[in-house]
Order: sequence, then structure tokens, then C-alpha cells
Amino acid sequence: MKLFADYLRQKWRLLAAGAVFLFIFLVSFLLYHLPVKAVLYPAALCVLPGLLFLFSGFFHTRKKHALLQNVRSYTDVSASLFPPPEGIEEKDYQQILYRICEEYGRYRTDTNLRRSDLTDYYTVWVHQIKTPIASMRLHLQNEDSFLSRNLSADLFRIEQYVEMVLTFLRLDSGSTDYVIQEYNLDSIVRETIKKFAGEFICRKLNLVYEPLRVMVLTDEKWLSFVIGQLVSNALKYTPSGSITITLLPDKKLCIRDTGIGIAPEDLPRIFENGYTGYNGRLDKKATGLGLYLCKRICTNLGHTITAESVPDEGTAITIGLEHPKLEVE
Repeated sequence: MKLFADYLRQKWRLLAAGAVFLFIFLVSFLLYHLPVKAVLYPAALCVLPGLLFLFSGFFHTRKKHALLQNVRSYTDVSASLFPPPEGIEEKDYQQILYRICEEYGRYRTDTNLRRSDLTDYYTVWVHQIKTPIASMRLHLQNEDSFLSRNLSADLFRIEQYVEMVLTFLRLDSGSTDYVIQEYNLDSIVRETIKKFAGEFICRKLNLVYEPLRVMVLTDEKWLSFVIGQLVSNALKYTPSGSITITLLPDKKLCIRDTGIGIAPEDLPRIFENGYTGYNGRLDKKATGLGLYLCKRICTNLGHTITAESVPDEGTAITIGLEHPKLEVE
């Protein structure tokens, strides 16, 4: 009904013109003292074909409207998808749309080329910088001192940032190498937290972890990155106390800390790209990228990720690992 009402509003000039013509004929017949029926009868005869033309035009408009609505659903719109123009105005509008489509196509091509070049550059950069990082780690392994331990911790953080950049590039590359199958969750968690052993010792934080004894359908490498980011955040914002890794019902992996927590107004936005919140503004080195990547990866893997926090008491991040919508390879 709304479409029909819009159609009538579109044709109001034509309908008004018909009513004005009928009124002129009626007044003219009255001035010449002619029978009113002489004008009403032909007018009634003209109304019938007029209604036929009106409804025929409506059905044509509805068909055209449905076609244009279908065009709106396409992500790649080209000029050939539009119906043939009817009238001068439609022809002008379609020429404008053709120009916009051409400009958009050129813009998208240029943007994709620039993005591809930038991705290639940073991918090469990431792989090149891994060589001096590995060399520095080998040199630091040959001595055990307070300085070497601090340098090793800083080097580990550099490795994390490099891995974060590489992960960000892979997520948007369109060729992400997911290998989905059943894995022992304990193996993934243990291998991940083993990398942070030095951080736990230096910060004198307790790790509370008991065997989880569960198999999960996921990708080992990508889930390991998520867990690593969550443990890294917990270490960063926990000056004292402990970090607990437990398995909740329905295959939910929970990483809980006793750190500074997250402000209530920041909690709904912590998974947004670049959002650092109040704690991030205090830590000038925070990028707001880690939790965003975790959210993206969990979504791609069919997992869920949620956060609960109380300021000055701690934060709990929960990953839902049950029944992801993926097939085992």
C-alpha cells in the first residue's frame, strides 16, 4: 500500500489535470444551459480507461522498483544492471550514475593496488625484522645477568608486536590459512603460557592453572595467538596477585586476573579497533589493536569472546569454544 500511495503522489499532477479538465467541461456546459448528464456520462466513460492506464503504470513501476531494489543488494554495481531509462530525467540520472560507477570502479582499483603494495611491504618487513630479533635472542642466551634478562623481556615484547602486525595483515589478506580440526586445549594453552614464563617470574605473579582435559574444534595457531594476547594483557595490567586460567561449563575458557580492571564506560568498546580506554591512555604504548584482533579471530573461528571487569579487582575474558560453525578438515 505504501508503494501505491507513493505512486499516486508521483502522479498527482496528472490526476489533478484530469480533475481540472472535467471541472472546465462541467462549468462550460452549465453556462450554456446544457444537460449535466451530457458531460458526466462521457467523463464516466473516460474514467474507466484512465484507471486501466493508472493501474498498468503502477504495475510497471512496481516491477521497476523491485528490479532496482535487487540492484541495491549487489556489492558490485555496474551500469548494465539498471533498467532502460524512460524519459529525459531518468536518462540524465542514469548518465550521472554511470559516471559515479566509473569513478568508483577506478577509485576501488587504485585503493586495492595501494593496499596490496602496502601489505606486501609490511609482510616483507615483518619477515626481515625477524632475522635480527632471532640473532639478538641467540646472543642473550649466552649470558645470564639482570641486564640480559631485562633485554630478553623487551625482546619478547618486540616479537609480540611484530606477530601482531603480521596477524593484522593476514586477517585482511583474503588468504588466511585456517586449519580447523580437533585439538587438545591443554596443549595449546601450555605452549602459549610457556612463552610468558619469564614475565611471570619477573613480575612475581602467580599462575593458577589446572589441566583442562577437553578437545576443541578450532585452529591451533590462531587460537594460540588469541590466548597469548589475553595473557599478555593480563600481565600488563596486573601489578600484583595472580592470573587464573580455568575451563567453565560449555567449553568456555576463562582467563582471569587480579589487575587494575576496566572502567565500566570502557567495557562495551574494548573490542573496537584502536580503542584503548582510560587504562590505555595511561599506558602510552597501548595500541588498542590486540583485543580487536582477538575479536576478529574468534568471529572467524566461530568462537565467542566476552569480558567482565571490576575496577581495582580484576578482569575476566571468556572464550566460548563449544560448537563452532566449522567443519573438521
